[in-house]
Amino acid sequence: MDKLIFVVDDEKDIRELVSVNLKLHGFKIKEFENGNSMLENIKDTKPDLIILDVMMPGIDGITICNILKNNVKTSNIPVILLTVKGQIADIEDGFKSGADFYIVKPFSPLNLVEKVMKILKD
Repeated sequence: MDKLIFVVDDEKDIRELVSVNLKLHGFKIKEFENGNSMLENIKDTKPDLIILDVMMPGIDGITICNILKNNVKTSNIPVILLTVKGQIADIEDGFKSGADFYIVKPFSPLNLVEKVMKILKD
């Protein structure tokens, strides 16, 4: 599987947990510790999927998701929001921003991999 996934989270441990589990299933991973660096990079490299934290320094994940979904070049890239914000209003905000899935931390890495595979199935 040659699918590229961007993992965007300011917590190094979460980025590594997500990345390791996805690499075990054959995905290529590019990690970012904030949304600004990911948004810069997406101009040159278009991923097949983005896993995005909501609460990060600088631009938050909801705003980033809105930016991606409102840009013709990136609007079709699936986004999974991965966050500690689990209130109903937070989840609604996530889906309003265009997210395809919303996963609350702590999360099951296997559950995340299953969601990714479901989204990226050929």
